[in-house]
Amino acid sequence: MTTMAQVICGLARRWCFGALGSPLQVPCLQALPLHLGRTATRASQRDLENAVHQVKLWKKDPGNEVKLKLYALYKQATEGPCNLPKPDMMDLVNKAKWDAWSALGSLPKETARENYVDLVSSLSAASEPPSPAKPAADGEQAGGDLVVTSENHITTITFNRPAKKNAITTKMYQDIMLALQAASKDDSVLTVLTGNGEYYCSGNDLTNFTDIPPGGPEEKARTNAILLREFVDCFIDFPKPLVAVVNGPAVGISVTLLGLFDLVYASDRATFHTPFGPLGLSPEGCSSYTFPKMMGPSKAAEMLIFGRKLTAQEACAQGLVTEVFPDSTFQKEVWTRLRAYTKLPPNAVRTSREVMRSKGRERLHAVNAEECGALQQRWLSEECTSAVVRFLSRRGKL
Repeated sequence: MTTMAQVICGLARRWCFGALGSPLQVPCLQALPLHLGRTATRASQRDLENAVHQVKLWKKDPGNEVKLKLYALYKQATEGPCNLPKPDMMDLVNKAKWDAWSALGSLPKETARENYVDLVSSLSAASEPPSPAKPAADGEQAGGDLVVTSENHITTITFNRPAKKNAITTKMYQDIMLALQAASKDDSVLTVLTGNGEYYCSGNDLTNFTDIPPGGPEEKARTNAILLREFVDCFIDFPKPLVAVVNGPAVGISVTLLGLFDLVYASDRATFHTPFGPLGLSPEGCSSYTFPKMMGPSKAAEMLIFGRKLTAQEACAQGLVTEVFPDSTFQKEVWTRLRAYTKLPPNAVRTSREVMRSKGRERLHAVNAEECGALQQRWLSEECTSAVVRFLSRRGKL
């Protein structure tokens, strides 16, 4: 998978920034100062080379805004104004790079070189001494992006990328499907999805859409649609009760799937956001069918079309959430209740669920196929690409 760090490492000079600290964000470049017309002490080519070497020594990720700025200034300093054709609409990373470089216009090479050296100097000074690694990040590396445990007849699937707000990568989609397949055959009574850290899940990691295959954007859109359809089908066909333990904010696919769960318990600090309209996208996870059934068509439209974010209490009032708990007692109360549910006769639990779910399963598969087909077309639209770039440029975080 192509990350922003790997893209920048592919420049004329290889830079090392470490792992991304959050899903890809396209920043507003004006947020960083530029010296557009000053006559300061000129930076030499040797100064530029030293600055590039200094960047290699950075241990802390400076963030995507800085990385894009450094890329643009380096290209301007070494090649002059942007001379590349505008990237394809689905190639979000290269489009962000192209926008950053093009935004410098006719800035002279000498001035770009000065800005690059000044920026590296100021950031290097601010980053010393290097900060120690966060425990969450250590745990993430040790445990993997997805942690699956089985205890007390409960199989728990945990999103484990706290430093990246538990954004779902392409590999995690595949791993979740494998975990669900295994859980469907083990001796557990319940299967639980939850998140590690502040977030339940922030939806798709946008790097999922940056590794354009040889077949171009069309092939990428097609393979993503197939993956999404298979992923949602796993939830539709899952034979045991599914429980979402929503420990914090939930975004995108992690919200739309909730209509396929049997119980949704939420902390009172959880929020539920499906920003499809602002991103030029359309609903997924069978939410175009389940949400209107749960909350009525107008409330569903507020979420799925217009991107209204719900608090936990609002989501509960509208039928998306089963019950809301105070965050201070959330984990204790929820897990005590779930352990009590596992004492029920397991075959009766499974049979009752099958009776409740079987009638609508064929309809859900049809809805899933329709939604994935619509999304495949949306991903290829100029409107979607432009909306994603605008959306991420306006916001530094979810």
